[in-house]
Amino acid sequence: MLRTFLGLVVVAALVFGTAYLLTPYSGVARAIVWIEADVEDYRRFPARPIEAPAEPFRFRRAPTPPELGTVTVGGVGRDLGRFLGSTGTTAFIVIRDDAVLYERYFNGDTRSSIQTSFSVAKSYLSALVGIASDEGLLNLDDPITEHIPELLDRDRRFSRITIEDLISMASGLRYEENSLPWGDDAQTYYSADLRELALEDTEIVEPPGRRWHYNNYNPLLIGMVLERATGQSVASYLQEKVWQPLGAEFDASWSLDSEESGFEKMESGLNARAIDFAKLGVVYRNGGEWEGREIVPRSWVERSTGAQADPQYGYWWWVEPDGSFSARGNHGQFLYVDPARSLVMARFGTTDGDADWPSVFADVAARLGP
Repeated sequence: MLRTFLGLVVVAALVFGTAYLLTPYSGVARAIVWIEADVEDYRRFPARPIEAPAEPFRFRRAPTPPELGTVTVGGVGRDLGRFLGSTGTTAFIVIRDDAVLYERYFNGDTRSSIQTSFSVAKSYLSALVGIASDEGLLNLDDPITEHIPELLDRDRRFSRITIEDLISMASGLRYEENSLPWGDDAQTYYSADLRELALEDTEIVEPPGRRWHYNNYNPLLIGMVLERATGQSVASYLQEKVWQPLGAEFDASWSLDSEESGFEKMESGLNARAIDFAKLGVVYRNGGEWEGREIVPRSWVERSTGAQADPQYGYWWWVEPDGSFSARGNHGQFLYVDPARSLVMARFGTTDGDADWPSVFADVAARLGP
């Protein structure tokens, strides 16, 4: 029995060692070695830089209101700082109008610490679709095969799927959230060639527009559409249209599937500082404007943050009945916008801490009043 056990250990070590050597090239190998996604993944993937402008914008500071000393969680009042520190939070920012009311960092992070977005990146991708549409580079009702005609070689029904179907999460494409290392979650996160994955592994299972279903193949296809429509990488387009116009204080990056493929991880992988992430929230709170300049078309802001294929979902934004909306990512990454109260909140962390963050944001907003 001991010999059998030692043999199994040797086999496991060989499998793990081989997988480790293959991580630059294989999504399955990455899933075996890296296992579940975590906030340190930005260190593992190659990335495309996004440069900050020479003259950054800095929010003015305002005194922290005493109302932000506590928060109600599960019907119980808690000290806000202690609650944040105990839930794996690394950054928490509250901005009202154009002033920072609260900005604190926890669990070893500082203002200059890199936060990774996970699916918060989808909301940035949504903004880029709106900008490209306004520039006449694409239309929401374009069949995706108008931009990716090679999909027709596999299934003529791809011509029925529009750009809007993808960004509303109603594409009709298969997506199964099964386990590592072969599930769709793992493949769309870890694949070393996400373009090839999107072209060869997408499968139509129902007509588009029929049902909302969260699907990480959708942003991969949109990324390919944007590349071809704009003639540049998605990170470069973000730098030109959003990052530099917003006066980001720090350089950012967008993780890539691999050096060889060089395709941004569209479903996640935008890496930046919390204060710069918050700026997109301010733009959306202002209906697309930043310092008197339209960054994202107002019509797109209104449309993308209203319910579409699902009552709680717009175009890669989560929406609430009270008019607030949020970008959300794995492990509790949030960008929350309450236009009625002129509030933006950003929360990043190593874990969601089992907290109901939308309720936390709503409580903070209520404490600050109208």
